[in-house]
Amino acid sequence: MPRSASFESHTRESTLPSDSRLKETPGHREYVDSTDSRMKDAPSHKEYMEETDVVEVVYPNKWARYREYIREPFAEFLGVMILIIFGNGVNCQVVLGGNTAVSSSEQGNYLSINMGWAVGTAMGVWVSGGISGGHINPAVTLALATFRGFPWKKVPVFIFAQLLGGICGAGIVYANYFHALNLVEGYGVRTLQTAGLFSTYAAGYMTNVSCFFSEFLGTTVLILIVLAMNDKKNCPPPAGLGPLVLFFLILGIGASLGMETAYAINPARDLGPRMLTAMVGYGKEVFTYRNHYWIWCPILAPICGALFGTFVYDAMLYTGEDSILNKPSVKYLRRKSGV
Repeated sequence: MPRSASFESHTRESTLPSDSRLKETPGHREYVDSTDSRMKDAPSHKEYMEETDVVEVVYPNKWARYREYIREPFAEFLGVMILIIFGNGVNCQVVLGGNTAVSSSEQGNYLSINMGWAVGTAMGVWVSGGISGGHINPAVTLALATFRGFPWKKVPVFIFAQLLGGICGAGIVYANYFHALNLVEGYGVRTLQTAGLFSTYAAGYMTNVSCFFSEFLGTTVLILIVLAMNDKKNCPPPAGLGPLVLFFLILGIGASLGMETAYAINPARDLGPRMLTAMVGYGKEVFTYRNHYWIWCPILAPICGALFGTFVYDAMLYTGEDSILNKPSVKYLRRKSGV
């Protein structure tokens, strides 16, 4: 069928051999008996890789062509924004709704908060998972880049998109509950009392070391379950049910480990809203709190926890060759090739 003249076309180099060359291919040499006469004339894979053909990719319009470059980052942005809208939103509803100046009756409890964050995580991954992988967490992005071959060139863009999603999500919730915040704290007054509705602040009895361990532990559990969920040789859920698993995972982490540090387990979930609170009048205290607590506990601890959890899973359970811990050794490759 002829292509419409209004379509935009774009070409790129492909390392795939043409159809005619594929028909001439005698098969994978490593799986053919060495005595097979065809092996003498079989061209190597390297020869195929060196000869490239042009594959034409057609887009329906210019926007579709440009969108291809921003789909993944925008999916991460949107996923984190949805996470924060649900999470910060339930924080505000439960805490502000418990004040008689705002509501005559309570509007939820700690379990409501756990449910809100669990739903936010599930919905955020549901929106972004099929496009970007649904990281919605810089700690997960860094762990996958370190151990699983996720392209490092994408890491800065993903993390920027995730932080921007956190800022925008918190801004939307702040605008929604602006009048309730004024009723609770006074018009134009903003203190750490309500800053905790947007980013995380530790319980008073916790030391910074204890806070670090709590966030490290929560994120380690998070990444272990996420990796198991995506391991085809373990026990993956049916297609499309990953967000449901994450719902129960976040619900469980919040109900079991969330009391002491408000379970950030995600640098974007904390830093994005924290930046928003600094912008809208909460002042520098959101960053100077407990000697820059925000750096060590809600940011570095989740990153360390994700790296540690991925290392443990890949070292002890995972057998896929996409992990750096499972890359074939030179000795193995030589034996396989018969050298």
